[in-house]
Amino acid sequence: MMQRQLVIAGASSGIGLEIARKAAQNGQSVTAFSRNRGMLAEEPSVSWHQKNLTEETIQREELPEIIDSVVYCPGSIVLKPFRSLSTAQFSEDYAINVIGAVNVIKSCMDGLKKSSSQPSILLFSTVAVSQGMPYHASIAAAKGAVEGLVKSLAAEFAPLIRVNCIAPSLTDTPLAGRLLSGDDKKEAAAQRHPLKKIGNPSEIAALAHFLLSEDASWITGQVIHADGGMSSIRI
Repeated sequence: MMQRQLVIAGASSGIGLEIARKAAQNGQSVTAFSRNRGMLAEEPSVSWHQKNLTEETIQREELPEIIDSVVYCPGSIVLKPFRSLSTAQFSEDYAINVIGAVNVIKSCMDGLKKSSSQPSILLFSTVAVSQGMPYHASIAAAKGAVEGLVKSLAAEFAPLIRVNCIAPSLTDTPLAGRLLSGDDKKEAAAQRHPLKKIGNPSEIAALAHFLLSEDASWITGQVIHADGGMSSIRI
């Protein structure tokens, strides 16, 4: 069996790092792109390229010839009242979450089309898109666009390429560090979820690996909520 090829953007920390680690541990070949190497320095088997994906294009020679999976993890958390959000902030969040993903997918299309193992693309949204949370206008707008992109591409690329999305709630990552700085904040955040806990990057990474695998070969165009029950139940 040929070694599966994963291309991942934003793998220097948090959920992206866990996805890259799990893939490498499972024998996949991992090619990663991010602005800095971060904790990937501890993963020598991962091929890393420094890239600002909202401004720089991935070159074909930086990618494997055949690509089985593409994951786009970069995100942003800017929580402000609407009156305090500039149009520049809306543009920046859109560039990070949507335009960066578009650039990566376009760069990987030739390699994805060469895969014989039903290749897949995975993007990330947030529970705030479905729930309507205050102070989330900019990030919810950007991630709402991500969800629309996922459904559109899933339809356009079927049946050859699957496209799905994970929408987590608050997860214990460096990106969310300001919101979880201290035990009191972590406990308060946990209590807002029906399962009384915040997300763990390894749990999200496990879901990601399932969606990318051939075990999920009948799943496409879906936004999967991994959010401690926040999007669907009240207790």
